[in-house]
Parts: sequence; structure tokens; C-alpha cells
Amino acid sequence: CGCTHLHQDEDTLDTWFSSALWPFSTLGWPEKTPELEYFYPTDVLVTGYDIIFFWVIRMVFSALEQTDQVPFHHVLIHGLVRDSQGRKMSKSLGNGIDPLEVIDKYGADALRLTLMTGNAPGNDMRFYWEKVEASRNFANKIWNASRFIMMNLEGKTVTEPENLNDLCAEDKWILSHLNTVIREATENMEKYELGIAVQKVYDFLWDELCDWYIEMAKVRLWKAEEDPKAANDALWTLRTALTEGLKLLHPYMPFITEEIYCTLLPEEESIMISEWPVYREERNFPDAEKAIEGFKEVVRGIRNTRTEMNVPNNRKTSLHIVAKDAETAAMYENSKKSFVNLAFAKEILVQTDKNGISEDAVSVVVSNAVVYMPLEDLIDKDKEIERLTKETERLAKEIARCEGMLNNPNFVNKAPAAKVDAEKDKLAKYKEMMDKLAPKFAALQREARAKGLPVMVVFEGWGASGKGTMISRLIQPLDPRGFKVFTIQAENEEEHMHPFLWRFWTKTPAKGRMHIFDRSWYRRVITEQM
Repeated sequence: CGCTHLHQDEDTLDTWFSSALWPFSTLGWPEKTPELEYFYPTDVLVTGYDIIFFWVIRMVFSALEQTDQVPFHHVLIHGLVRDSQGRKMSKSLGNGIDPLEVIDKYGADALRLTLMTGNAPGNDMRFYWEKVEASRNFANKIWNASRFIMMNLEGKTVTEPENLNDLCAEDKWILSHLNTVIREATENMEKYELGIAVQKVYDFLWDELCDWYIEMAKVRLWKAEEDPKAANDALWTLRTALTEGLKLLHPYMPFITEEIYCTLLPEEESIMISEWPVYREERNFPDAEKAIEGFKEVVRGIRNTRTEMNVPNNRKTSLHIVAKDAETAAMYENSKKSFVNLAFAKEILVQTDKNGISEDAVSVVVSNAVVYMPLEDLIDKDKEIERLTKETERLAKEIARCEGMLNNPNFVNKAPAAKVDAEKDKLAKYKEMMDKLAPKFAALQREARAKGLPVMVVFEGWGASGKGTMISRLIQPLDPRGFKVFTIQAENEEEHMHPFLWRFWTKTPAKGRMHIFDRSWYRRVITEQM
């Protein structure tokens, strides 16, 4: 403006200078107010690392200058929330996230949990909508589990057991696990390891309480009339585990925990002023934890095996648990009733030897036992042969396709290296799948042959039309290349037990016949040209 006389307005403060007064000016300074006397110096300042020199240091020297005291005892420095590409949010990029938009869509609790989960002090985090959705799903899980517990508590008077040692193994297990989480999560929070603490609480509520213990307790709740004491113990343990778990979760998800807590315990004023959970030595049950963790290992092994065999969940089976010793057998025997549904079992038989277990039983090996499931309980053998046949046919075609491409010099030399490597990986994967399929298919085929059932055989090798795959059924089957297999005569037991996958060479057909020689025994198979 050309003026050389500049006058600073006395009522205007620099932005960061005014922010430097925040710890004490908000409490009534320079007046000696009750709030200033009670709350100042403050306890913890939580801030991002990008404004340490802009704001935090200014607050410190301003407080020392004006009050002769530091403004806070601790500073918790966290990272920045960046967009999904790792960029800092800014108006120029237009990549900012409006928290109110997130809250409107998923709720404040889901947003809070998202920002805390997996967050280490000082590390930046990327914002993904999928993470917020997962946090919302966790809130739904807790809500539905709480509804189930409150539904079963309705109209019932639940009393605390006189002696916790009289509880069953699964009740002791969840209480002991809760006890450990209380101690560890509290220690993590005192060290400001908030992300670690909330992850432990999350795992306990979702995995241990909702996925395992509630399912164990259902057996006693359904049979409450038969055993009222067992049902009372289950309900008391459910309510205790949920109540203490909600308290641990409350700092991270305050709204849903407040709503559930006050509904579960209407006599309580608020979860915010309730006592924080503390570790109790009388709730420490290492033997029960060992027993239930062992049974969980059994259930996981059974579920994995059933998944690999495509066994539907509604198909129940008998379980034979062969324990390594009498002590382990007693441990499984005491807890087996609660795991019948979790293991998709009709019954669970615990023993220390293999008496009464069929040779074709499917085994699951765990650390202290072997679990056997009768094969006939798991599968419909005819349907399983049909399924394995289709899968074998599919894999054989894929293997032939991959080999054809990789044996083609034009493809190998001209195609991009990534494409060639991808085909090599596919071929290796398909062969691995075929190798895993072969023993199962061979066992079922041997049994089917012994019973005179029709089976599918896969021939892989050189045929009349060149290298390819011929797939035939032994009873009036049609081959894709125009050959019919009428019969295969087994001349001895060794040939009768021949594996299902035969690799062969062919000779030129003579008089309408094609001679196929087996690579292992060189036995001849006769086919007739159509």
C-alpha cells in the first residue's frame, strides 16, 4: 500500500500462538478458576507427529512462561490417516474423507474401531472403506450375541456358583481366557499400546466368546429342564464374560457397549462409571484351558477334513478319539458333550486303542490324539466317485491344455515371460491337485470294483488322434475320440488292484482294434473302433 507505518492489532493472535495457550486458557486462565486448579496440568496430549513443532512445543514453552508448569504429563504421538493409495489427504487432491459421512453410513463406533485396529504409535495408516465395514460387522456380531444371551436370561434368576472349581471345563476355560485378556489388555493400555489392546479384546469377543463358547453353552441351555444347575452355570458365565468384555471394549466403542450394558444390567447407571475389570487369581484355570484348546484343535481338524472331502454340514458322523494316554482320554471324556454339535457328530467315543474302528476310517491327527471318522458316515460313495470322476476329468483336460501350450515352441518363444510362467504355475498346481486326488479316487475305485460297481478310468497319453486325454466309463462308455471300451479283464489280484490313473502308449490300430499297453505291467487293453 506504500504506507511505512504499520500497527499490529492488539486483539489478534497468530494461529499457532493462540493454540499454544489452549491447555490453560480453556480452563479460565488468567483467572484462578476451580477448573484450572483441578484439571491443570492435564494428563495426556494425543496428537499427530506432523504438528509437534507447530503446536506441541509452543504449548510447552507458553505454559512454562505463563504458569510455571508443563501443560501435560505425557504426549501420545500417532501417525496420519492417509487415503487408500497412501497419499496425505488434502483439498487439492480431493481425497479427504468426511468423518460425518462415515458415521452416517456405518456408525461412530465402527469408525473409532477402524482407526484403532492395527494402529501402532507413530505409524501412518491407510483408510479403506472395507475396514470400516468389517468394524461394523464386528458391532453386529456383538449385538447379535448379546441378544442371544439376553433372550436366554429373560425371566430367569441366575445365581453365581458357590465354588468356581465346580464349573465344567468350558466355563473355566472362558473365564480363565477372559482373565488373561483383562490383565494383558490393561497392561497394553497403560503403556498406550491401544492397537494391541483392542485387538486382544476383539479376538476374545469374536473368536472365543461368540464363535466357541456360545456354541458350547447352547447344549446346556437347550437341556435346561434336564439339568438346571448346568444351565444356570452356563448363563452366569455367559453374562459375566459379556459384561466384562463390554467394559474392555467400551473405550473403543462407547455407544454400542453403553446400550448393551444398560439393557443387560438395568440396575447399573452407566458402563462409563462401572468398575474396570481386574485380574483375579481364582479365575485362573490352566488345566481347563489346556483341555478345551485340545478339543478346539480336534474340531478344527475335523472341519478341515470335511471341507476337503466336501461333506455337507448336515451329514453327521461318529467320532472315535484315540487318546495317547488315560489322562488325555479323561480330559476328552469330560468335555465331549459340549463339542458334539461343533464337530458335526452323532456321538463321540473316547478310547485309548483302535478297537472297533474300521480300516477305511478317515483319520485326523492332533497333538495328543488321533480322531477317526467312519468313511461311510462322511460320504455317499457313489456320488463321491461321480464327483471325483468329474474333477479328475477337469484336471486331466487342464493338464493336457497346459502341457500343449508349454510344448508349443511358438507359445514359449513368443508369449510374454509372465504368461509362460503363469502357465507353468497352473500346470504345477493342477498336477499337485491330481496327486492329492489320486489316492482318494483309487481307494474308492478298489472298493467299487470289489462290489461290482461301474467306475470311471482316466487314460492319459498318446491316442489314435495324437497326444490327448481319453476318458471312458467301463460300462458302455463313449470316448470323445470315437472309441468304446467294452471290458477290462483282470487276470490276477495285482491287476485287479491296478491304480485308477494309467499312462500308456498306443500302436497303430489293426482290423478295427487298438492295442493299449500299460506302462507298469504292460498288460493289454482291447478297444473296438466305432
